[in-house]
Amino acid sequence: MGGTLYIVATPIGNLADISERALQVLRSVSLIAVEDTRHSGKLLQAYGIATPMLPFHDFNENQRAELVLNRIANGENIALISDAGTPLISDPGYQLVRQAHLRELTVVPIPGACAVIAALSVAGLASDRFTFEGFLPAKQHARRKTLQALERESRTMIFYE
Repeated sequence: MGGTLYIVATPIGNLADISERALQVLRSVSLIAVEDTRHSGKLLQAYGIATPMLPFHDFNENQRAELVLNRIANGENIALISDAGTPLISDPGYQLVRQAHLRELTVVPIPGACAVIAALSVAGLASDRFTFEGFLPAKQHARRKTLQALERESRTMIFYE
């Protein structure tokens, strides 16, 4: 029987915003895949967590995913965290989770902070229907084209910048 991939939300500003369950998971897994070891190291150090970290970011996700998935298939429990908030929300991890599902490995979310929802909750905008568009393209022409395609959208739209 294989292990579990935990997708663990981390604080988006205040380190005290981490859940007790997230701390338990981070202490109990054999490895934590992190977007940036320097950033995540501060969180782990603040809570006395000595679990080894593995850099896992946009530039190495394809290479590291196989290593992580093999370890999970062999029974290890591994957590994935991003620098802030919920992993995969405009952060690395999509390919890892997709491949875990294809290999029929267990993937468990550990909910917590998400910048999109936190911002929406205090914006004073309609929140009954909304769309999250992530980051707009950096190039002006592509950005304009994307915004023009959304021109008739009636739901509240959320973008990262």
